[in-house]
Amino acid sequence: MNQTILNKIGITALNSMQLAAREAIVQHKHVLLLSPTGSGKTLAFLLPLLENLNPQSKQVQVLILTPSRELAIQIEQVWKKMSTGYKIICAYGGHDMQEEINSLVEPPAIMVGTPGRIADHLKRRTFDAKSIHIFVFDEFDKSLALGFEADMEYITRVLKPSVQKLFVSATASIAIPAFVEPAEKEVLNFLQHNESSVALDYYLVRSAEKDKVETLYQLLCNLDNKQAFIFCNHREAVERTGTLLAEKGIPNTIFHGGMEQMQREQALIKFRNGTAKYLIATDLAARGLDIPDIEHIIHYHLPVTMPEFTHRNGRTARMHASGHIYLILHDEEQLPKYLDADPIEMNLLANAPKPSASNWATVYINGGKKEKLNKVDIVGLFMQKGKLTKEELGLIVVKDHNSFVAVKKNKLASLLKLVQPEKIKGKKFLILEAK
Repeated sequence: MNQTILNKIGITALNSMQLAAREAIVQHKHVLLLSPTGSGKTLAFLLPLLENLNPQSKQVQVLILTPSRELAIQIEQVWKKMSTGYKIICAYGGHDMQEEINSLVEPPAIMVGTPGRIADHLKRRTFDAKSIHIFVFDEFDKSLALGFEADMEYITRVLKPSVQKLFVSATASIAIPAFVEPAEKEVLNFLQHNESSVALDYYLVRSAEKDKVETLYQLLCNLDNKQAFIFCNHREAVERTGTLLAEKGIPNTIFHGGMEQMQREQALIKFRNGTAKYLIATDLAARGLDIPDIEHIIHYHLPVTMPEFTHRNGRTARMHASGHIYLILHDEEQLPKYLDADPIEMNLLANAPKPSASNWATVYINGGKKEKLNKVDIVGLFMQKGKLTKEELGLIVVKDHNSFVAVKKNKLASLLKLVQPEKIKGKKFLILEAK
C-alpha cells in the first residue's frame, strides 16, 4: 500500500480489518465486511479499489451505494483526500441533477450515491454502466431498512452479472437479498473482535412523567457541560424536543430526514465545531456521519431493534475510548429485551447548574470550492481584515458552494463588520452568522 496515500489520510498503517479486506478485495472476491462503526470501513474498501482501477478506462469502473447523502459525501471526501488522480462523483436526492449530469460529461472512475438517485441516472442513461466491475453496498442493511430494495434490485439487474460485489455493514443480523447475493462470498466478521476493547457504561434514568423533556433537561445539567448526542425515534419528537430544550435555555441543533440538505449539513457542522453542544436526531444520524467521537449518548426514546441501538452507541467509545450510554425511561416502561447490560440507576442532582452556552459561533460564506475558495483564503481574510487571532478561529469547512467557519462568539459582531465589505480573490461574497 502506498505510504504517501496513508499519510494524506492521516494514518501510519492499516488495522487488521483493513488488511484482511484489502487482501480479499484485491483478489477479486465477493466480500461481506462486518465491522463496528468508527473502525475504518470506508478506507477498508476504498484503498483496495484503487489497486483494481484501470488507468486507461474512460468510463465508470466502480459504483458505491449508500443509504444517506451524508455517507455518500463522506466517502467522496475521503477519496478526494487520498489524491489518487482518479475522479469521483457524488449523486443524491436534493442535489442539483443537471449539475450531476454535467459532471458526467467526463465520466468518473468512481460513482457514489444513494439508490434512488443512482437508479434515476441509470434510467436516464447519463453514464455507461457496462464498464463497472466493482459494486459496493455500504451500510446495505440501512438501505434495506429505508425502503431502497426496489432501486437496489433495479441497479443490480442493469450491471453485468460478473461484477464483483462488496457488502459493508456494522450489523450482522441482516440477510443479503437473493437478487444480489453471490453464490459464494468471503465473510470478514470483525464485530466480535472489538467488544473487549470497547468500554461502555450504561445508565438508567427514570422519568416520573411520560413527557421526558424535564428529565432530559436535568440529565444535561448533570453532564458537566460536555457534548451529547440525543436520539429520538421520530422526526416530530426531534423537533419538539429541540424546541422545548431551547425554551429552557439550552441551545441545540437537530437532524432528521425531513430537513433540507443544507439544513442537515449546517446542523452537523455546528455540532462538529462546538457551536452546538447537543445534537438531537433520528436514527439517520446513527452511522456514516463525519463527526467526532462523543462521550455521551442519550436514548430519549429506545429503538425497536438491537441493531439500531448498537449503531447509536457506535457514535461513542471509538478507537478504544470509553463512552456513557443513558436510557431515559418512564416509570412504567421496561428495559428492552435486547439489552444484555445491567444499567446503573442514575440519581440526578436536582440543583445541578444549567450548561453554559458555547463560546463558539458559526459564520456562513456563500462560496466554496466551485468558486475557487479554500481554507487559506478564509484564514487570510478573517485574520488580516477581521483581526482574529489563531486561537479565535476554529474549524473551517469548505464545501462545493458554501463555507462554514467557527469563530469565538465574543468576536462575531466585530468580525462581520470588518469582513462583510471585503472581497476574496476580487469577488464579493455574502458573509453572515449561520442560523
